[in-house]
Amino acid sequence: MLPAKGYAAPDAQTNLAPWNFERRDLGPHDVQIEILYCGVCHTDWHLIRNEWGPGQFPMVPGHEMVGRVLAVGAHAHKFKVGDLAGVGVMVDSCRHCPDCENGQEQFCQVSPVQTYNSTGHDGLPTYGGYSNHNVVHEDFAHRISEKLDLAAVAPLLCAGITTYSPLRRWKVAPGHKLAVVGLGGLGHMGVKFGVAFGAEVTVLSTSEAKREAAKALGAHHFVVTTNSEEAAAVKGQFDFILDTVAADHDINLYLPMLLTNGTYINVGMPLAPLQVPSFALANGNKTVTGSGAGGLPETQEMLDFCAEHNLVADIELIAIKDIHPAFERMLKGDVRYRFVIDMATL
Repeated sequence: MLPAKGYAAPDAQTNLAPWNFERRDLGPHDVQIEILYCGVCHTDWHLIRNEWGPGQFPMVPGHEMVGRVLAVGAHAHKFKVGDLAGVGVMVDSCRHCPDCENGQEQFCQVSPVQTYNSTGHDGLPTYGGYSNHNVVHEDFAHRISEKLDLAAVAPLLCAGITTYSPLRRWKVAPGHKLAVVGLGGLGHMGVKFGVAFGAEVTVLSTSEAKREAAKALGAHHFVVTTNSEEAAAVKGQFDFILDTVAADHDINLYLPMLLTNGTYINVGMPLAPLQVPSFALANGNKTVTGSGAGGLPETQEMLDFCAEHNLVADIELIAIKDIHPAFERMLKGDVRYRFVIDMATL
């Protein structure tokens, strides 16, 4: 076993604190990655507080990690020592079920292994990126371009792929009108990708204060949804609505804004079930769908796209000792737009 250190939640009621632990030895197809930066995701808060069900404690969160390869296994060929590498929301899967064979390992039907709060195929608990290093099978590590700001790349491993994947799946392209609900960690990436794909992008927000920020990100239009006149003006306007808001909210405000055959895409994952009247869908053949992170091939595709188009997240770099003040600000929406931990501060 390899010694490691990080920040862990001992239980769902206690704040994260320094913790020493062990990771598995380097296997023949593994890479060991020194974690230089780790993004802070809303999921981290949900899981350490058991909001999505009972967790495995002690829990080291973090599934947006980037760094440099420290060592490679005897039969690992994807990386060499010194290469940049990133790890996202999963670290293993069965490899043989239909989803794995179709490059959608995130939906593995047999034995999915999440980056943290999970159990590996070796029976050991998995620990995330709020730590100094990780050991992962080379297939689940992604190549990172040297051209981009490494700290700002970290959120791409979750916020990036979570917004890229549905926009690619629904083939958002020039000629489409895309609305993005919310302008946070997910929303700002949805705007960036929508613009990069050539769509006409509108941000839908409850806050007038975000109008200039939306335009700075490239959004073509901005609508304050609490303004009844502005909301009414975009009725029947959008081919797609990407809803990135994690807080519970009524999506029936947005469905009338879709064109006939339009699609509402939920990526924010509110806790409360969505309440949608059947006639709201039948009137205009509307589609309501959801999307999670992408599989391994699509995540690498997204990272390569970002390198080609010079796209990264807008971030605020923090020391790991400030993680709980950062959580408090994140829950209030007080960050533009993603916190990233400088792991040199561990």
